[in-house]
Amino acid sequence: MSRVIELYDYLHTIPELGFEEHKTAAFLAEELKKAGFHVTTNVGSTTGVVGVYDSGVAGPTIALRADMDALGHIIEGKLCAMHTCGHDAHSAMVLTAAEEMVKTGAITKGKLTIIFQPAEEIGTGALAMITGGAIDDVDMILGVHLRPIEETTMGKATPALYHSASERLKAVFHGVSAHGARPHLGINAIDAAVAAITAVNALHLNPTETYSIKATQMIADAGVTNAIPNEATVIWDVRSEFNPTMEKLLEKAKAAIIAGAATIGATVDVTNYFGIPAAEYSDEAIEVLREAIIDVYGEEGLYPPIKTAGGEDFHYFIKEKPSIKAGYFGLGCDLTPGLHNPSMAFNKEALEQGKNILIAATKRALNR
Repeated sequence: MSRVIELYDYLHTIPELGFEEHKTAAFLAEELKKAGFHVTTNVGSTTGVVGVYDSGVAGPTIALRADMDALGHIIEGKLCAMHTCGHDAHSAMVLTAAEEMVKTGAITKGKLTIIFQPAEEIGTGALAMITGGAIDDVDMILGVHLRPIEETTMGKATPALYHSASERLKAVFHGVSAHGARPHLGINAIDAAVAAITAVNALHLNPTETYSIKATQMIADAGVTNAIPNEATVIWDVRSEFNPTMEKLLEKAKAAIIAGAATIGATVDVTNYFGIPAAEYSDEAIEVLREAIIDVYGEEGLYPPIKTAGGEDFHYFIKEKPSIKAGYFGLGCDLTPGLHNPSMAFNKEALEQGKNILIAATKRALNR
C-alpha cells in the first residue's frame, strides 16, 4: 500500500469536528517532525499546525495548505463526525508530498511551509491561522480539493477551482403581539418576514454575474396558536461568483428587507455573518499548477477551470494578505454521490497523483 493511502486510511478513522481536531493535529505534527520540519502547534490558539523546512538558501517561501476537520452528520439520531468532504485525503496528500520532498532533497532553496488548518467547515479556521502568523512570510500558497464526478473524473485535474463568495443574512423582525381574534391591534412579525422574503426574491442584479439568495430558515412562535407573534427570524443563504457582486447583493437585500417589514409597520434588525470571500488567484500560481498537472497527467489530464457555488475559507489567505500568490486545484477521483454526503466515496488511487501534482507544483514555484 502506498504511503499516501496508508495515511488517508488512518486519518479517515479519527474524524473530528472543527477546532476539535486534537488527535488529527497531534498525529500530523508528529509526522512532520519525523520528516525534519520545525513544527509549531496550537497556531492561533487552535488545533492548527504549521511545519517549516528551511533549505538554508535564499529563495521564496511556498506553502501547501490542507484542511483537517470532519463534518457533523446526524446518524440514527446521534451527531457523528464523518470525513465526507475529503479533508482527510487533503491532509494525507500534503503530508506525503512534504515527506517526499525532504527525503529526495527537492527543497534546494527557499522554504517549504506546511499548513494543517482546522475548522474549514465552520469558515473561521483560515482566519485563526492568519492571526497566528501562519502566512506572515509566505510568498505563494497552494491548496487542493477532491471533486465530484459531475465536475471532473479520475485521471484529470483543474488548475483553478473557483469557489463563490458565501454569506448568511439574518433578519429579526419586531412586531406587536395581539390576540388572534383582534389582529388589528397587533403587527404580525410573520407577515413582516413574508413581505421581506417577497421583496428579496424580486431583486435583480446583472444576470452575467452569477449569484443566488434564498431564505433557508424561518423561526416564529408566540407560544400558542391563537396569538400574533411579535418576533420572527429569517436566515438567507447568499452566494456570488464575485466579491463585488456579493457586496451589491447584500446592500440591496438589506434595503429590501427593511422596506418589506415597513410595509406593515414592523421594524427589523439585519446583520450578515459567515462571510466567505470568492476565489481570486494569481496568474502565476495557476500557471504553476497547470504545468504541474501536465507533468503528472500529460496534456490529456488537464481539465479547464471549474466554477462552483460552494465556499472555501482558503480564500481568506488572499483577502487578508493581498500580496500572496494563491492557487487551488481540483482533483478528479470519480467521487460519488457527492461531497457532504454520508455515503461519499472516491477512487483512492487518485491520491497518489494528487500528491505528485503538489510536489511538481512546489518544485516549479521554488525555481521560477
